[in-house]
Amino acid sequence: MYAISLGDDGAELRPLEPWHAEEFLAHLDRGREFVNQHIPFGTNATDVASARAVLTSYADKRAADTGSLHGLWLDGKLVGGLLFRIFDAAGGNCEVGCWLEPAATGRGLVTRGMRVLIDWAIDERGIHRVEWRASSANLPSIKVARRLGMSRDGVLRRNHLYRGVRQDTEVWSVLAPEWRAARACDDH
Repeated sequence: MYAISLGDDGAELRPLEPWHAEEFLAHLDRGREFVNQHIPFGTNATDVASARAVLTSYADKRAADTGSLHGLWLDGKLVGGLLFRIFDAAGGNCEVGCWLEPAATGRGLVTRGMRVLIDWAIDERGIHRVEWRASSANLPSIKVARRLGMSRDGVLRRNHLYRGVRQDTEVWSVLAPEWRAARACDDH
């Protein structure tokens, strides 16, 4: 399908599809404890069949135009991913998110890949509002939202029970005119 280079360091953005189930499971196993600190992503993927089921659920979302998964590869190895958790083209809104295994952090992979996805969502699909939600305790995720030029809309206080603890969820967003203006400034 596609492989979009994210720079000179061997990083690529590619589709993450059901046929990647074994690679996806190996990646999750390497980063499961780290990823699951703040989000339960992949907790149901504990063997190849269940990993394939997670990937298939997002393939179904892609087919229905309601969401999708995109893998982040570094030197040919799956190290994380990006997603449209919610994609509502008719309403002009989407929610994006990410996950990485520990060895891939600190390289700007999420920020670089997310710029590609947001460009596509706004320019090709007419999305007006891109939303990012993160636990207030997930500082790396909040830093990505800031690097992407998002504004903090607010905090949903203690709205989410995770691992027996009530979490605050920060809601960040960028609107299409803001994204285009920031991109125009970056181009000069």
